[in-house]
Amino acid sequence: MRSLLAATLIALSLVVPGTALAAVKAGQPFPSNLFTTADRTQVTGLRVDLPKPDCAVRPSDCADVDVLNTLDGFNIQPRISIPFSGPIDLATVSSETVFLIGPRGRRVGINQVVWEPATNTLHVESDEQLDQHSRYLLIVTRGVRGSGGQRLDGSAFWHELLARGSAANKAYRTQLLFALGASFFAGADPGQVAAASLFTTQSIDAISKKVRRQIRKGQAPTPTFALGTGGERTVFPLSSITGIQWTRQTGTSTFTTSVLPTPALSLFPGSVGTVAFGSFASPDYQTAAKVIPPVGTRTGKPTPQAANQIQFTLFMPAETTPAAGWPVAIFGHGFTDSKNGAPWAVASSLARAGIATIAINVVGHGGGALGTYTVNRTGGAAPVILPAGGRGIDQNGNGTIDSTEGVNAAPPQTLVGNRDGLRQTVFDLLQLVEVLEQGVDVDGDGGSDLERSRIYYAGQSFGGIYGVPLLGLERKIRAGVPNVPGGPIIEIARLSPSFRPLVGLALISRVPSLYNAVPNPSLTSFVENKPLRNLPPVVDTVPGASAIQQLLDRTEWAQQAANPAAYAPLVSRPIILQFARGDMTVPNPTTSAIIRAGDLASRTTLYRNDLAFQANPAVGRNPHGFLTNISNPAAAPFALAAQNQLAAFLASDGDTVIDPDGAGPIFETPMLGPPPEDLAFLP
Repeated sequence: MRSLLAATLIALSLVVPGTALAAVKAGQPFPSNLFTTADRTQVTGLRVDLPKPDCAVRPSDCADVDVLNTLDGFNIQPRISIPFSGPIDLATVSSETVFLIGPRGRRVGINQVVWEPATNTLHVESDEQLDQHSRYLLIVTRGVRGSGGQRLDGSAFWHELLARGSAANKAYRTQLLFALGASFFAGADPGQVAAASLFTTQSIDAISKKVRRQIRKGQAPTPTFALGTGGERTVFPLSSITGIQWTRQTGTSTFTTSVLPTPALSLFPGSVGTVAFGSFASPDYQTAAKVIPPVGTRTGKPTPQAANQIQFTLFMPAETTPAAGWPVAIFGHGFTDSKNGAPWAVASSLARAGIATIAINVVGHGGGALGTYTVNRTGGAAPVILPAGGRGIDQNGNGTIDSTEGVNAAPPQTLVGNRDGLRQTVFDLLQLVEVLEQGVDVDGDGGSDLERSRIYYAGQSFGGIYGVPLLGLERKIRAGVPNVPGGPIIEIARLSPSFRPLVGLALISRVPSLYNAVPNPSLTSFVENKPLRNLPPVVDTVPGASAIQQLLDRTEWAQQAANPAAYAPLVSRPIILQFARGDMTVPNPTTSAIIRAGDLASRTTLYRNDLAFQANPAVGRNPHGFLTNISNPAAAPFALAAQNQLAAFLASDGDTVIDPDGAGPIFETPMLGPPPEDLAFLP
């Protein structure tokens, strides 16, 4: 059969017209397994092996390659680059002439087309997210035509494919030859192939699943509620609290003071009965540089570098504790926020539905470790001082601790970004699930006050972003509500007016700089020339834009192990995904990426802030915080409606999905139409 297939493809190659009839040729596309090396420690059996540039001239690119070369495959949402020997007719580029064939012969088209005339290179993205650790065949057909209308010349491709070469190249060419033969069954015509490549996508959840197994095999720690500096128990009836002062560490020796929003706990009077502060031990897989050391995805063993003492805040309903304890929802806070923010805004709604709320700080959030709470009490009782559980650090040594400092990897591994900070946060939550499952005695009577088997998750923004991977990994969580999530992080950053300056700063900080415009104070004037989905092709004539596009792709590629879109297909728990039209912080296309990847449209609720703003501009133009915006009288009714949907869903064990405004137009449950791919920012 092998010789028959080879003979068939040789015959097909002989009918491909030569250069006299078709002058334009396609070169070697990227990605390709030509840029890998064999590695039996990996799930895919290979590891990325990109060549390095001159590291003395391009040290930033070298550092990026070092990160990418630890991965066991290519991006699951790849930027595909196809060089040509001359200009092409862009109108002939489509999912019929350039496409992928994946597992089970499934065809995947292309989107976000960019033509770079300076190098005669076509850049496209796959039309959908690809499967993890899977092999894909990229085909460029002769239906793509040169600028003069001539069909592509495929003879050079076939001659190269059938030529002699090194053993490694021969193995690759043999695999490609067989893949091309099999492509016939997916509706492709090998005789029309002008160029092709074979590449394997990276593993997404392999390392996180290893960590999950390690955590489950270990003995779950017993949490402590004796955190007072004098050994006092830190469990307080809400009625005994007159206020809680948060002294946040903002620098090596500087602090700021604020007051926690205890009035929010009485949003529904009498709903929250107890506020408890506790802690538990959790393995820390990050190094001091905030990187999780890479290991083989098949045989490697992730190793804890240290142990964290994770502090949590717990809100208990006021009614009599059920015999089995209260169901409990872990609530994940957003970027720059802490467990002192969003969880307090939703705890009353959850308590009214009979659900306790528990929250921890994300890696790098909540200020420094020396921060404290001072709980002031009624009846002349002495205040209780306890650690606030901040996880921020002075990572850059400038004497300050910013609101997210420590969630990102330290230079030179900047391409890792907050991937490992997000993964470590998920690991801490996996440990928290084990703590909850063994039972938690809050009041000290020896029994569990939280129901061991009814554990849920909800999270806002960043909490939705790391919440999707958590829901994809942890089946002990029975249902979840990710609110305004998006991914990948780099796409959020480049599209959001709030975060785009961070991308500009990263570009200008590289050596050499990739910032391709005159820097403005906001660092937002760089031009990447990357279209949104489903738009006409872009002809990129902007110097430096292609290099930025490549960096965006490499950043996405390196960080896929924490991308919620990458985990969306793995979520099997009942969920509601809540998001808002025209979100300026986590733009709609990044949420739509999660919805498309996980086929979640039927489980999505869309808040139509455009309609709410039209009726009353006081609700505000940016709806990102609509779930917790209880302090704005115009927006509070929508916040409480969304919270009610969340609480009812979790209270029903994921069975009941209510429309927050009934038959009203402000909430679509489920979302009407396809996921939005435009920004729709309100002016």
